[in-house]
This record gives sequence, structure tokens and C-alpha cells, in this order.
Amino acid sequence: MSPQNAQKPPSRALVTGVVVFYLVAALSMVMANKWVLNTTEAPLFFLFTQLVIAVVLFVISDIMKVLPDRLHLDLNICKGLVPMVGLNVIGLSFSNYTLKYVDASFYQVARGLVLPFTVCTSFVMLNARPSLRILFSCGIVTLGFFIGVFLDGTPLSLVGIFFGVVSSAITAIHSVVIKQSLSVVNGSALLLSWYTNLLSALVLVPIIVLAGETAEITKLFSGADELYRTTGQMSALGTFVWGSVITGVLGFMMSIASLLSIKVTSPITHMISSAVRGVAASVLGMWLFHDIITSGRASSIAIILLGSIYYTWVKHVESQSPLPSTSGGAYERLKMEDVESGPQRNSSSKPE
Repeated sequence: MSPQNAQKPPSRALVTGVVVFYLVAALSMVMANKWVLNTTEAPLFFLFTQLVIAVVLFVISDIMKVLPDRLHLDLNICKGLVPMVGLNVIGLSFSNYTLKYVDASFYQVARGLVLPFTVCTSFVMLNARPSLRILFSCGIVTLGFFIGVFLDGTPLSLVGIFFGVVSSAITAIHSVVIKQSLSVVNGSALLLSWYTNLLSALVLVPIIVLAGETAEITKLFSGADELYRTTGQMSALGTFVWGSVITGVLGFMMSIASLLSIKVTSPITHMISSAVRGVAASVLGMWLFHDIITSGRASSIAIILLGSIYYTWVKHVESQSPLPSTSGGAYERLKMEDVESGPQRNSSSKPE
């Protein structure tokens, strides 16, 4: 490649800006979600509202022609994305239920098995045999999960842990299916995000009715909580609306920024940002929601982060190694934001 055609590396300011944005956005998403879920019994309707806001912002951006790809709606593409949309709806729903039933500081522990599940899923579905070091990193993460569950020292919701484990498994399958889904939209991560948000919102409508949330939605908009609200406290509807707007806008912005993140961030950057996010989420949970950080919970979070960081470092080293891989198939690095956040609402993280 000639010097004229060589791609100029991204500036330090650009990399810093993208990393800081993801740190703030990811933390804000978790905390805003927890803030709303503490006051509502309609987590699926909350998810639906977030998706609708993202869809509206996509349409506005398309009308203003600020997106690199023009949005459209094709029935054949919709049919091809059925597995992706199904996984997205189930994964996001279970992720919201996890956050509803566990503390914000315990959320990362409850969803701590994403990495081991992803390695297993890649082995089964992609015939990708992991190295011993990868298996060791999964062992570290699994140890951290069980330490958090059995040695936390505070009463834990078994329902929340169940939802966390299931949503972790869904995230793992999601990370494999997303590659096949990208081929349906000709490799456009932006179009995949558009279709996934739109179709997921439509699929959620009958599910909300079947889940029995209509009564709670009626109570929410009728202001039934006004009789129990103390002076100075925001109403349940106000909390719901502001939480939906904040998380909906952030979800849309993350879907756009992810296109840039793929180009400017590295595995080492993910190592650092994941550690900072994990610690910051625990501190914010303790500060905003008065979570109790026991020694068992702190140890669990630290061990899960250690295993995740070690995994990212090993994959980085293996990708740089000139020696033939021992894998039976193409083994793809799991992005750390997927480990911590579950299936993204933007669903636009392109496998690397």
C-alpha cells in the first residue's frame, strides 16, 4: 500500500471522545433503566417506548439525510431477520427483568456468564475450538459469578439471577446470529440497527398484552400513584417519560457511534473501558440506589472483570500471532460492551 493510500490513524482526541461517550452512555443507560424499573411494573412497555423513540430518531435523521445509508423497508429483509429480532426481543426483555429484580451494582454479576456462554456457543455453532488460555479466562469469569451468587452476603433475588443467566445465554447466541443477519442487509450495520429496532417494537406489542401489562400501563397514565407520592418526589409517569427519553436517545446515539467505534477503538481500549465501567457502575449503584457492596460482591465483580480483561488480551495476542490458530473455525472477539450490556438496543455491533 502506498503512503498516499495508507489510512491515517485516528487522532487521540477522537479515540478519547468515543471511549468517554461509551462510558457515559453505558452507565447512564443502566442507571436510568434501574431508576425507571424501580417505579414501574411494566418493564416490557418501558422497552417498547425506548425502541419507538430510537425508531423515530432514525426516521428524523433519514429525512435530514445525516445517515450514511438511506433507510427503507423490505419484506424479504424482514423475513430474513426473524431469528435476529426474536433473540433481540427476548434478550432485551430478560435483561430488563434482570435489572428490575437485582441491584444495579449486582447487575454485572447476574449477567456474568455472557463470556463463557459465548465461547460455548461459538464452539457449537461455528465449530470454533477455543485455546486453553481462552478456557482459563472463562473459568475465571465463571468463578467470579458463583462467588457473587453464593458469597454475596445479602438477600438475592433468585428470579433476577435466573433472568440474568438466561439473558446471558441469549446474548451469546445473539453475537453469533448477528453475523448472519448482517449478510441479509448487505453488511450495513446501520440498516440492521434500523430494522431490529423497528421490528422489535412491533413484536413487543402483542407480548405486552399477553404479559398482562395493560392494567399497569393504564394505572401509569391515570396517575394512580399521586395518592402515595410524597412532596418533592417525581411521579411514576414523570420518571417513566424522562427515563424513556434518556435511554431511547442514548440507545440511538450509541447505534450511530458504534459505526465509528469499530474503526477507532482497539482491544486494549476495551480492556481499560470495561474495567472503568464495572467499577463505576458499582459505585453509582451504591451512591444512587444505596446498594450494599459486600466483600463477596466486590470480589465477584473484580474477578469477572479480571477474567474478561484477560480474555480480551488473549484474543488480541492470538489475533496478532503469526502462528496458525488451533481453532477449528473462525473465532471472533466478543466486544466488552456486549459482555456488560447484553444484546444492544442498536444491535449494530459488527463482529470483528
